[in-house]
Amino acid sequence: MAQHKSAAKRARQAVKKNAINTARKSTVRTAEKSLASAIKTKDVKAAQTLLSNYVSKIMKAAQKGVMTKQTAARKVARLSTQVFKATSAK
Repeated sequence: MAQHKSAAKRARQAVKKNAINTARKSTVRTAEKSLASAIKTKDVKAAQTLLSNYVSKIMKAAQKGVMTKQTAARKVARLSTQVFKATSAK
């Protein structure tokens, strides 16, 4: 347990921030899974809308420091390539 007031405050802030970051990661993962399932079922229309939703969520998470911007960009690039391939294969 923290002995100083400021250390106790930092501990409380860390707990709150951890909960927020965990929730953000969870929403990103959920969006990623739904997009992957849309790609797998070759639902092009849904995949395109889910891709835009996914990009929004993951870039917001990267902006907030939940993950690095490079990681977010890499994931977006890979999934958008898959959506493009599914669209062109139609």
